[in-house]
Amino acid sequence: MRLYDPNLSALEALRGSNIEIMLSVSNDNLQSFASDPSATNVWVQTNIKPYSSQIKFKYIAVGNEVIPGKMAQYVLPAIRNIRTALLSVGREDEIKVSTVVFLATFFLANTFSSPLAGLFSSEVMLNLVPIIQFLNSTGSPLLVNVYPYLTYINNKDIIDINYALFTSPGTVVTDGSFKYQNLFDAMLDTMYSALEKAGGSNVGIVVSESGWPSAGGDAASVDNARTYYQNLINHVGKGTPKRPGAMEAFCLCNVQ
Repeated sequence: MRLYDPNLSALEALRGSNIEIMLSVSNDNLQSFASDPSATNVWVQTNIKPYSSQIKFKYIAVGNEVIPGKMAQYVLPAIRNIRTALLSVGREDEIKVSTVVFLATFFLANTFSSPLAGLFSSEVMLNLVPIIQFLNSTGSPLLVNVYPYLTYINNKDIIDINYALFTSPGTVVTDGSFKYQNLFDAMLDTMYSALEKAGGSNVGIVVSESGWPSAGGDAASVDNARTYYQNLINHVGKGTPKRPGAMEAFCLCNVQ
């Protein structure tokens, strides 16, 4: 389960639940957490320590979709300070600290039509490469929001909706020895290829958000949303052509 802020009522309800939690640090806190270790200590003492023996905190997501951008410079210092603060509760290795990025074409120097050619844009590389190095050193994954819906909507002239909904009857894209029957896999493998080129071959990916809207946009319907979510749930145990095996994914429902 992903909590977008440390809601104390939700944390109380989760005591003893055995549910693994991704807890978020809001973008508003990034600058202060980057410059003031005492602020991160207070955050950990308030939101982690009282619950750490009864709640399975698995990830702390420091910032959401701020790379690239003016806030990106604060992400790595804030991540480091959060991890240092976790020393006080003895969970610095158990709880992985990372950040959330949005997988879109602006994030990359290529499209999703050739997953093996995945490459981060130069603007993204500036701030992301040091973060990748940190994640590699701590055994932490990169948290990635993956929305085939948005990629489909912005490229309807070249992407079939079945490719986005996991309902294509056969291979749509072939890249080297890899065959792609759905856009989700192509997007993730493009990110894996970009990670490898940036020195992150050993850095995993956790899908921190994915979803399909049930209303409010083109191709947004209850039927399409149901199809996407069910197929995503059925698919995550298989992994991608480039990285087969089970993956972690968090679904966000009622996306508008």
